[in-house]
Amino acid sequence: MKGLLACLIALAFTITGYAIPVQAEVISFHRISEEGIGQSIGTVTALDSDEGLVIKANLTGLRPGEYGFHLHENGSCQPGLQEGVSVAGLAAGGHWDPDQTGHHLGPFGDGHRGDLSRLIVSSDGRTTEPVVAPRLNLSDLPGHALILHSGGDTYNDEPPLGGGGARMACGLPEATMQAA
Repeated sequence: MKGLLACLIALAFTITGYAIPVQAEVISFHRISEEGIGQSIGTVTALDSDEGLVIKANLTGLRPGEYGFHLHENGSCQPGLQEGVSVAGLAAGGHWDPDQTGHHLGPFGDGHRGDLSRLIVSSDGRTTEPVVAPRLNLSDLPGHALILHSGGDTYNDEPPLGGGGARMACGLPEATMQAA
């Protein structure tokens, strides 16, 4: 069954013009809140390509528009406390910045490597268009959470972290879940 799934994913990405993957990871995504992890909203499939990490979200039940999307430094979707208040997904930490740039410059800039392209949700509440993270590959995912933010992303440091807004959904790579 896994072999069939990998072949179907390879076919889907080949049709969209990306190289056939050697390996792909399907990551379950769930709504998150200050109480914890909630209902599933779909999956994100990640695979290596000649252009970098290709990420294809298959998420549903979202309002139309743009959403900030980031790889965060910790492998947790749990809430955390900030000034005594529970915040959704805060245990994921900040955007993954292994080069310690301290800047939010987008997926094609030299800032946080965790900065991903915005996800665009169509009028039917779905997002299915693939995005590319040119400075990432599959081996970067374990130990980190993928977070969907409630607002768009300006890829600037002002407003803080590009104005992506509250953390609203989260997914953990398989290797991260097994280690937790």
